[in-house]
Amino acid sequence: MNITKEKIIYIAKNPFNIFIWMVTRLPYFKFLRDFEHTNYPVTFGFWFNQKVLGNNKDAYWPVHKSSRVVGVQNIYVGVGTFPGYQRNVYIQGTGKLYFGDYTGVAQNSGILSGNHDIYDHRKLSAKDTTIGSYCWIGMNSVVLGGVTLGNHTIVAAGSVVTKSFPKGNCVIGGVPAKVISELDPKKVVEYENKVKYHGYIKQDRFDSYRRKNLKI
Repeated sequence: MNITKEKIIYIAKNPFNIFIWMVTRLPYFKFLRDFEHTNYPVTFGFWFNQKVLGNNKDAYWPVHKSSRVVGVQNIYVGVGTFPGYQRNVYIQGTGKLYFGDYTGVAQNSGILSGNHDIYDHRKLSAKDTTIGSYCWIGMNSVVLGGVTLGNHTIVAAGSVVTKSFPKGNCVIGGVPAKVISELDPKKVVEYENKVKYHGYIKQDRFDSYRRKNLKI
């Protein structure tokens, strides 16, 4: 594996960096190296906060310690999709919540698959939500339960999405969100990671994990 001069200097500056570097060379931590050159690189510290210190430990994908995920058993994340990787994101799996491949969720956003009963706030009603592949949910946005967003849907920052846009290939925004512009399907880029993971789980092992642990 090639190591740049800058990385060697960074490691050498602090003995603890040397320890971390040695630990992450172990076979168990190969996923950290596989994530290194993706849109969502995961550090040892990120993993440690989640899986050892217990911040969102039940989530099977990388989630920042400031974000919150509930109802993990009802949430499907596609390849290269890490909802909650950014700060202060709320992901709610009251109903079934599906994320396609290579979809991003920006800071301070909320994705819901349920809501409080308007007559009895103690009760939650499940409303299945689907976010397609290659979507982007902008900062400070909320997607309400029961919504379906097709592939290549961009949600503008600060939007509240109350209804579905299943055709995709569009930019939506506002309160409530509406179509701002259409995307040319011929111009969108569908990239793929070299090594494919559903969260921390390699693609070839995910079906087994899903059958055992998920309800979606």
